[in-house]
Amino acid sequence: MKKNLYLETSVIGAYLDNDEPFRRDLTIRWWEHELRDYTPYVSSLVVRELERTAEPRRSAYLNLIRDVPQYEISEEAAILAEGYVSRGIFHRKYIADALHVAIASVNKADLLVTWDFGHIASFYRQSRVQLVNTVGGFFVPMIVTPEFLISAEF
Repeated sequence: MKKNLYLETSVIGAYLDNDEPFRRDLTIRWWEHELRDYTPYVSSLVVRELERTAEPRRSAYLNLIRDVPQYEISEEAAILAEGYVSRGIFHRKYIADALHVAIASVNKADLLVTWDFGHIASFYRQSRVQLVNTVGGFFVPMIVTPEFLISAEF
């Protein structure tokens, strides 16, 4: 059975990021060759964040995810994200990042895929999220970058 993964906005953004060619190329390679081994999801939050980008990238980003199913932002996810903020895991100004983690948790995504090392993929945050989710009875997604999902054949 394929693992479910939640694609956070930074992964989609990296696909066209000419300022970071290594990250862009790795993301494209993973997207084109490895993504089919998983069941990917985005969320309505990802769509909203991409809709705020300027053209022509906006259309290209939205085209990339047009066939990817979406998780909705449930009340449960919103409450969990607020819990992360109130416990100091995420600063209030990064509530969207907390919400990405909460959406992946509530929907039991096996993996949350992100390039956001500063606010999502840090060891400190991951360990705190694991503690809060475990105590609260929530699923704990593994938070990784696309780099960790490249098969050994590459």
